[in-house]
Amino acid sequence: MRLGVLDVGSNTVHLLVVDAHHGARPLPAHSHKAELRLAELLDEHGAIAPAGVDRLIATVVDALQAAEDKGCEEVLPFATSAVREATNADAVLARVQEVTGVDLQVLTGEEEARLTFLAARRWFGWSSGKLLLLDIGGGSLEIAYGIDEEPDAAVSLPLGAGRLTAGWLPGDPADTADVKALRRHVRARIARTVGEFTRFGKPDHVVATSKTFKQLARIAGAPGSGEGLYVQRDLSHRSLEEWVPKLAVMTVQERGALPGVSEGRAPQLLAGALVAEAAMDLFGIDDLEICPWALREGVILRRLDHLPEG
Repeated sequence: MRLGVLDVGSNTVHLLVVDAHHGARPLPAHSHKAELRLAELLDEHGAIAPAGVDRLIATVVDALQAAEDKGCEEVLPFATSAVREATNADAVLARVQEVTGVDLQVLTGEEEARLTFLAARRWFGWSSGKLLLLDIGGGSLEIAYGIDEEPDAAVSLPLGAGRLTAGWLPGDPADTADVKALRRHVRARIARTVGEFTRFGKPDHVVATSKTFKQLARIAGAPGSGEGLYVQRDLSHRSLEEWVPKLAVMTVQERGALPGVSEGRAPQLLAGALVAEAAMDLFGIDDLEICPWALREGVILRRLDHLPEG
């Protein structure tokens, strides 16, 4: 069957269309993406402003049309931290359903971590042993660890690259004092959770998903997207230590000129790098591998698991 997964994230609304059936690897057929930046459309009370709701509805309508055009039999719609944490989330969800007919399922942070972990486990397989997963989104950082398809530990922290950029790094280039303050904040927040994971022992394989990690790996020398999905892409802690000071003094325009960095994501790259560096340092990670599959694939895989065989 042809499935669509509609991901209303903090940065983008992304429709991924795949051809899939029970027991098979989902094959991407189409991708429809729109930058919405919901995390930046909140008012002073933490609510998504009316203009933001209107933009969200229009974007969902466009995605539904794309899903219909591509012949999707089913669309799996979900929303993450930007909608989850909006003070008017219930009203926004009701309005979206009223206008579009879409019942957006709001994932908890732990559900995000667990579904992303499932995708990574299926990608790397059982031979990868105990997995430690890191995922930096626009609104949150997810961490998960385990040896099975369900992680033994999974947490979500409010350390997304978009959220931190908006709240801590207003300057262009960033003010040195702001960077130092954000670095302290990020490290203190991650350090509180390290013990929840280290009690399970050292992981056999550390992996990361998300646009932030992919871009950091790319500027550190990993192969570009043009070299295909199956080329191994790694990121070392040493590379991050070299790049964070460089990113801290760059303007947004200069970051946007780096290999693999899109203009829309360039403003968030410094905050994302600070989170990545802190996580790798505090968890004692020297190197990690980029996983091509993430939350959207996890949602699809979970749905396929519940399809009848045959």
